[in-house]
Amino acid sequence: MAILSKPDVPRFSVDVYQNEYLPEGAGEVNAVVTVTASGGGTLTGPAFAGGPGGHGGPGGGPDAAVVIMVDCSGSMDYPPAKMRGAREATAAAVDTLRDGVRFAVVGGTHVAQEVYPGEGRLAVAGPETREQAKQALRRLTAGGGTAIGTWLRLTDSLLSSADVTIRHGILLTDGRNEHETPEALTSALEHCAGRFTCDARGVGTDWEVKEVTAIASALLGTADIVADPQNLAADFTSMMETVMGKGVADVALRLWTPAGARLRFVKQVAPSVEDLTDRRSEAGPRAGDYPTGSWGDESRDYHVCVEVPPAEIGREMLAARVSLVVPRPDGGADSLGAQGLVRAVWTDDLAASTSIDPQVAHYTGQAELAAAIQQGLEARKAGDADAATAKLGRAVQLAGLSGNADTAKLLSKVVDVVDEAAGTVRLKTKVAEADEMTLETRSTKTVRVTQRPHES
Repeated sequence: MAILSKPDVPRFSVDVYQNEYLPEGAGEVNAVVTVTASGGGTLTGPAFAGGPGGHGGPGGGPDAAVVIMVDCSGSMDYPPAKMRGAREATAAAVDTLRDGVRFAVVGGTHVAQEVYPGEGRLAVAGPETREQAKQALRRLTAGGGTAIGTWLRLTDSLLSSADVTIRHGILLTDGRNEHETPEALTSALEHCAGRFTCDARGVGTDWEVKEVTAIASALLGTADIVADPQNLAADFTSMMETVMGKGVADVALRLWTPAGARLRFVKQVAPSVEDLTDRRSEAGPRAGDYPTGSWGDESRDYHVCVEVPPAEIGREMLAARVSLVVPRPDGGADSLGAQGLVRAVWTDDLAASTSIDPQVAHYTGQAELAAAIQQGLEARKAGDADAATAKLGRAVQLAGLSGNADTAKLLSKVVDVVDEAAGTVRLKTKVAEADEMTLETRSTKTVRVTQRPHES
């Protein structure tokens, strides 16, 4: 068993891709902002002792806490492979914990119960506590209902007891949230947002895709389907390896705009589509922070759209300034030292002003692809074959144009493709439920532009 070492703090960089040229009278500026964190990862290196987003002490004290929430409702015994797979997956995740990481296991039914270590505490990962946790997992049995909000609130209580950099949850469910009101789950998500991140997984095919994806979205984590319980252990191990590679938490994308300008939207567009526009928190005059969660070695893309006052030919202006910060409890923020500029230049050169930046065009298509899939599947469920065919046909066309081979493959399990370029498809008469749920769950996953302008 390989125990991951503590990651170094990554260094951040910001690159802006845009066509800054506008025709006279125009006022909409689009840019793709690529944020890259590097030099962190899970390699052995100096421990993080303080600094932006960190609370590690000298000598590399614990810098992460993780709570695994395991669905133990009665349906987890149908078939028994689900409960068995959940126990094995959680054990595999526990084995992947770095020494010194705080952790706990919560069993979820219509109430939340501490499986290990109990008494409102977090255990400290080490050979002895890992073995104790795995012994506790062997005693897990299925029975009861599903009230995910209670699981999240207990997880928050446990994680908030730890003075650490990274607080993370992993949630597994196999059914719908039937034993509490939708309002109770929404309230729990609102309470937990910004306090910890959370990856959510649905096992089997009896759970609700919108519930699981909403949990991951609100808590800035990932969502996915694990249709076959035998694949849970590999998925949990991969998730935990990613968590163990995080080095900075609570990173915010700070956007400043000049007087008269207005941010129309801010969206994460890679590795998946996530609209951050309504998550803005004010950060001083004409500046706002948009949460991005925790980071290790990785790169993400954001589409920023700004409305600026139209100007005459030859005028130039700064439309937005992008930086990265980690907010402090006192209301201030620590800069991560990376910045990018979004510009606007008015020109009478028709070729320059009508050109669409390849990055912007690509991600506009990827966002449309995600929407087309979701709308197409909703129409299919509602029995509107014409609308479903049109939307899913457009999705096939967009997937082909952007080179999103994974999504194209998932679409081919729901429709027969007659002409990819034209978006001509036929709905399949029989579709496996797992295939339809996989397409819906992964509809927001995107691919990046194959080559950046400055790459060769």
